[in-house]
Formats: sequence, structure tokens, C-alpha cells
Amino acid sequence: MTAAIQSNERQTDHSDFLTACRRIVGDGNVLTGEQSTASYTVDWTGKYRGKALAVIRPSTTRDVAQVVKLCAAQDIAIVPQSGNTGICGGGVPSDGQTSVILSLSRMNHIRSIDTGARTATVDAGVILETLQNAVQEHDLIFPLMFGARGSAMIGGNLSTNAGGSNVVRYGNTRDLCLGIEAVLADGSIVNGLTGLRKDNTGYDLKNLLIGAEGTLGIITGAVLKLYPQPKVRATAFLSAASLSAALEILNIVQDRLGNTVEAFEYVPQPVVEIILKHVPQVRQPLADAAEVGILLEVASSRMDDAQEASDGGKALQEGLMIVLADLMETGLVLDAMFATSDSQRAALWKLRESVLESINAHGPAYHLDVALPLSRVADFVRIMDEKAAELGFRPLTIGHLGDGNLHYAISAADPASWDSLPLAQMTEFAFDLLGELNGSFSAEHGIGQSKAALLKARKEPAQVAMMRSIKQALDPKNILNPGKMLI
Repeated sequence: MTAAIQSNERQTDHSDFLTACRRIVGDGNVLTGEQSTASYTVDWTGKYRGKALAVIRPSTTRDVAQVVKLCAAQDIAIVPQSGNTGICGGGVPSDGQTSVILSLSRMNHIRSIDTGARTATVDAGVILETLQNAVQEHDLIFPLMFGARGSAMIGGNLSTNAGGSNVVRYGNTRDLCLGIEAVLADGSIVNGLTGLRKDNTGYDLKNLLIGAEGTLGIITGAVLKLYPQPKVRATAFLSAASLSAALEILNIVQDRLGNTVEAFEYVPQPVVEIILKHVPQVRQPLADAAEVGILLEVASSRMDDAQEASDGGKALQEGLMIVLADLMETGLVLDAMFATSDSQRAALWKLRESVLESINAHGPAYHLDVALPLSRVADFVRIMDEKAAELGFRPLTIGHLGDGNLHYAISAADPASWDSLPLAQMTEFAFDLLGELNGSFSAEHGIGQSKAALLKARKEPAQVAMMRSIKQALDPKNILNPGKMLI
């Protein structure tokens, strides 16, 4: 039998299914063929690619439920996809099972903004930056913040429990969600869009589905917390005496300025050098290189903090300058640069948000997304750096230091030597060390395909067994994003 005949038979086998899907979502929203589906079947990194019978684009939760029922009846796997900005292969099909990609991009309505309750109810396909712009008109913010906010969608943020630079103050996406609406594997709809801040009427289904990467249910809507727009911000780039000193600095700033620290980002000099090389418009923030560079931002919505200070600035800005001056007296801070304009603040954030593209442009690298107790961060970096140098690697590390999340990129000291370096030995050392220091091998990027084997091998067996039991109970046919997280 020729390949062409086999292909025609496969198409015939699913023609009734595709016709039924078209009746639900419309002819133009069932995409088939490699040309139409190509952008959906590869992840942002280009590393993970899959094949899909079709890309289906529903516009309502009811559409999602009907499509899921069709898939369940024919044992067709469903890969939910939002903005497709993940880097772990969680949003594209894996091998071994006939799959459709369920794109939520048409489910892009902000259903309501409740300024009194300070909540927004949104579809899962709403782009993060679109929501942020919408609530800003009401003098409110949705504080989830990371580089892909212009294309990442709320459903994907929730499915991976995304983090970002503001976690130190506002928490992960999970902490910003009051309720969700989701479609389960049998097509039933779970509606938890009450917006309640207290609800002890049973198991916490919302938090079960958040962070599950679409393996337990497809999130279609959410109620999200909003916060008052800050009236004043103060942004600075610091040179800390050491990584341990940086954590002392964080505690002192929090003690002196209250709950105002929004970002405390670790950007050491080796990474700054890579950024300067690959992003010409970025400038060195300090005259002398900061081996332990920290991007610090504080913000407040209090009128008192926005009052004019004696130096002509704002009270919060003056307060931060006083604290940092005291820290320089103690030797914890070696140097500091304050952003005195919006353009200077934007330049500092451009530096921080250019990290990933710069590391990728530099050459091959293995990216670790790890979390550690704050007291063990410095130990991890010191031990890892020593081992990396021993094996011929060049570590390029940045991180959300305020919450213990490091992005430790293992690159080659000489990029041309990458293929000959003992990467497996280096990564095994890293995972062993994380275990010794009570760390996590996935902090904010999820598991997807890239870490599924790692989870199986490294997570505590009783926890993995419990996860499998939950998966079996909610998705007995294993049609929801198979090959991700649990393998």
C-alpha cells in the first residue's frame, strides 16, 4: 500500500469527526494540512514539534465542551494551546497518539471588570498585556509580569502557574486567581467563577487544575485579582558585595520600606556582558562592573509615599536612597544607580528582559529553571559554578532572587566545544545538588515534555503515585495533553 493511499485512508477515518468539529466552531476554524497548522505544531524554542490531525479554534466554553465530547468518543487526544510561549514543549503534541490542538486564541473576551471587588473575569485566550492595558484604564493593575506578556495568554499562565519578576510581592499566577471555569475530559463544565476569597465547600478544584498543564482539564475562564495602580515607583541597579549580601539587602529593604518591593532581580556581570554584546541599545548600568548585580524596584499606591520629598523627588524614592546609602556604609552595597526618568527605568528593564535572547544568541546552552530556599541560593550558585568551571562550562545565571528562583544556563566556555562537553554529568550533578539543598528542578516554566522523565525519576514516589491517581480519576482515557508531565 502506497503512502498516498495510507494518507487518504487516515483522512477518511477522521472525516466525520472533522465535519462534526466544523459544525461546532465553523469551517474556517478547523485547520488541517501542514501549511495551515505549522505555526501551532512547534513550540517557541523550536525544539519540540508534533503532528496534529487538526487545529480547532473554539470561541466559547460550550464549543470547547462539545469538541471534547467528540474527542472522548473517538479517543482522540487534545492538546490545549494558548499563546504557545512555553519553553518545555507542553503546548504541542507529543508522539504516539492521534491528537488535535485546541487553540484558545479566539476565546479572547474580557467578560467583566469589577472595580469595587477589584477583579477581572476573562476568557482563557485573553493576552496578558491586553488585560493589563484594559484594567489600567480603571487605575488598577494585574501584576503578573514577564517578557512574553505581549503574546502569552491567561489560560497558559494558569496552566503552567507562571511566575515572573513580581512574584516577590504578588505571588505566582495561582496566587492571583480567585476562580476558574474549565472543561473536563468527559466534556463536562466546571464553573467556579464566583470570585470568592473564602470558600471551604470541598476540595480545592481550582488549585488542582492550575499548574496541571492541561492534563486534568482545559481552563476556559478565570476570575483574577486586581490591585491599585502604584502612584510612585523607585528603580535602582545595585552592585552587591556578594550573593549572600544581596539577600541581606532584600530583607533590610523590606523591613525599612514595608511591602513595597516588587522586583529583586539577579543580573550578574557575566550575563550583562552577553547582553551588551548581542543587544546594542543596552548600556552598562554602572561605571564599574557589578559582579553581583541586582535590579531592585519598589512601588506604592499610598499617597504619603507619593508626596514630594526634600530633594524634589517622591517620598518613596527618597526613602530607598536613604536605605541604600546606609547599606553602602555597611559595605553590603558597593555602588548603586537610580533611575531618575521613565526612560532610565525602561532601559534597566530592557537589560533584564533581554537575557534569554542574548544567551540563545551567544551559543548552545542548557537552561535550568530551579527554586531554592533563600538561605541556600548562594550555596547552590557557588558549588555549581565551581563544578561548571571544572568541566569546561560557562554558567550564565540570572534569577528572581526575591523568591529563590534561578535561571541557571549551562553554556560552554568555548561555544565551539559544546558537543564534546559532559552535559549529562553536569546536569546530573545539578539535580543531585538540588535534592541535597531541598530545591526544585522546575520553578516557573512547568514540566511539559522536557522534564517529564525528570519528574518521574526525581520526584518523591508517593507524590508521583498520588498524581497518577488523580490523573486516572479525572482523565481515565488519557486524552488530555498526553505525554506531558506524567509519562
